[in-house]
Parts: sequence; C-alpha cells; structure tokens
Amino acid sequence: MVAAPRGKPWRKWIVWALIPVAFAVGLGVGYLAWGEAAAELAEAKAAAGQPRRFEIGTEGDPYLGPADAPITIVQFSDFNCGYCQRFHVQTFPALMAAYPDQIRFVYRDFPVTSQESYYAAQAAQCAGDQDAFWEFHNLLLTGELGLGAEAYSAYAEQLGLDAQALLACVTDGTFAAQVEADARFAAGLGVSGTPTFFINGLPMVGAQPLAQFQQVIDAELEG
Repeated sequence: MVAAPRGKPWRKWIVWALIPVAFAVGLGVGYLAWGEAAAELAEAKAAAGQPRRFEIGTEGDPYLGPADAPITIVQFSDFNCGYCQRFHVQTFPALMAAYPDQIRFVYRDFPVTSQESYYAAQAAQCAGDQDAFWEFHNLLLTGELGLGAEAYSAYAEQLGLDAQALLACVTDGTFAAQVEADARFAAGLGVSGTPTFFINGLPMVGAQPLAQFQQVIDAELEG
C-alpha cells in the first residue's frame, strides 16, 4: 500500500485509504446485479446457437497497434495477478509478433486480487500521464521489486519519469474514478477473474496459450 504522505492530515489519509474497501463492496454488488443479467443474456444467446459478442468501449484507454486494426483485443487485468503475469511473459509477445499491424491491444483495469492492485492500476495510469503507460505496465508485471510505493518510485526513476509527481498522482487519487469505472464495467459484463479478454467482443477467459487466441483471431480475419 502507498505510504501516507507527509504534511497531509491523518484523518484525510484514513478516508482515502478506505476508498478501495468501499470500492470492493460496490464492485461486489455490481457484479451480483449486472453479472447475473449478463450471464442470463449469454445463456439465451448460446441456446439460440449464437456466440455472444459484447460491446466494449475503448475510448481513452491505452492501446498498442494500429487504431484501425481489424482485430481489437481488450484485456481486463490486475497487476497483482499471477496469471496476468504469465500471459504477459509467455503469450503476449508471440501474439503481437504473429499478427503485425492486425491487432489493436487495449488495456483496461480490473484490480480485484488485492488492495495494492488498486493502487498499482492508478500508478500505471499516472505513468501514462507522463507518456509511459506501457513501459510502466511492463515493469509492474515483470519487475523484481513487485508492487508498493517504493517499487513505483523506483520504476519511475528507472524510466526517467518524475517519481515524486507519480506518487503524488496516486496519493491524490487522480485516476481512482477511472480505475473504478473500468472494474465496474467489467463486472457488468460478468467478468469475475483476470485476465479476461474480448477479441472483437468475443470473450476468452484466462491465460490461454497462443493457439487459443489464434483460433479466434484467424476466424475473425477470415470472416
């Protein structure tokens, strides 16, 4: 967890620190309400023999690849998730290399494994404010320092960023609402774990091997 900043009233810090608790409760309620509705609709589509294709907004979200690529993959992920790390190391590089200029890969937050993953999500967005989202994203998933305020500061310095500004951005909750909105949207789709992907709106759950992605992507490209 990010350490309480000096010079700020401790009462205000306690309130800020409790935000993830309220967020988790709200997310749980949202998942029960919206997730059940999404599941019911998906079952109805399956019964009719139609794959469920979800509408996933991506405006303002960080992405790699051409904006007009024929394949859009949206990943809902958590920086404290071991399976997300496995996907990033074992599958992601090969996936992007297999389809040069054909994939737009979009990252969205679903920080549900721990309180610290909620802060890590904000730290990455704060790095994005300094034009280094993906570089910081990569360090969060592969860096030896793990998560936490000291790690975020060290990663920022490693990337030549303003570490003090980044930590202040996290402390002030600059991107808290955005992170929470991402997670609630995911819950509304019925997402319950990470990583979860939507390939042109078609869901895929878990750190699947490259062949699983290729099967869906090739069918989309041929269609």
